[in-house]
Amino acid sequence: MYGSRGVGAFAGGRASAAVLGAALLLAGCSSGGDDGEGSAGSAVTRQPKEAAPFWVNPDGLAVREIAELREDGKKAEAEQLRKIAEQPVAEWISPENPEEQARGFTEGADKAGRRAVLVLYNIPHRDCGQYSQGGAADGDTYRDFVDAVAEGIGDRPATVVLEPDAVLHLVDGCTPQEYHEERYDLLKGAVATLKGLKNTKVYLDAGNAGWGNPDQIHEPLKRAGIEQADGFAVNVSNFYTTEDSIAYGKELSAKVGGKHFVIDTSRNGNGPYTGGDPDERWCNPPGRALGETPTTRTADPLVDAYLWIKRPGESDGECKGGPKAGEWWEDYALDLARASTS
Repeated sequence: MYGSRGVGAFAGGRASAAVLGAALLLAGCSSGGDDGEGSAGSAVTRQPKEAAPFWVNPDGLAVREIAELREDGKKAEAEQLRKIAEQPVAEWISPENPEEQARGFTEGADKAGRRAVLVLYNIPHRDCGQYSQGGAADGDTYRDFVDAVAEGIGDRPATVVLEPDAVLHLVDGCTPQEYHEERYDLLKGAVATLKGLKNTKVYLDAGNAGWGNPDQIHEPLKRAGIEQADGFAVNVSNFYTTEDSIAYGKELSAKVGGKHFVIDTSRNGNGPYTGGDPDERWCNPPGRALGETPTTRTADPLVDAYLWIKRPGESDGECKGGPKAGEWWEDYALDLARASTS
């Protein structure tokens, strides 16, 4: 039923990683220059700022994995993972210490003269009992979470992708009707809170090119606060081509006041998977590849950026031999990198 949805990008394991990353950054482990070395001991080369103004976390998980592979004498594998480690990937803010995480990531980015990309994925009744089920216990807890993130960001530059699947699941019948009004209120409030910050851009998740028609989601997006947001995000954690994602986004944009959008290109290099169980083609599909690297130089003026919102190498869930959603899967990461032409 949700075969074209598939975010599957959060798990308890991500929480500890995010807190650790924030703590390291606050301790001053981040690189301040455009071409620095991560504390894991492997050089991380950033892309030119004018093309990719987003922050590469020098203490990111892929960087640490490179260091471990080198210690094990696996230099070829380490070189493959550089394709991931040297690109800016989004930081998914977990419920534990969200203010500290947001502050750590944005401070690290600001010191490097870059913009942090953050994902909020904590809406109550998240993922309808699927691999990434969970979220805040109730509406008040969620509002506190958003307030904490906003406090942590402050006036520093940040791009926030807000609640993957949250609007889509109001449309596709996944989220029970009794939770709809609250969710709209929470999303609209989150947009307002984050847009109240000086240098924060906000993009509401709006599904992908494979799930349905933009006619089904444009009114729900308006109820969720798209008018106040900078725009919307498409293809989050999915595999649809950039060309198809642009076409979907442009059609949707025309229905929501010409809003701009961003595209998750992290794993769409080979397009969507067409084999196996149709209901789980989104979950750890084989034979995929990294897509266009993050940049603001896109193929269409309505597309503000290509972003790596899903973190390549982290599992979609316990399917096809994968670990829990959000946990690092080295073999899958290497397969993505090897299949990439970049």
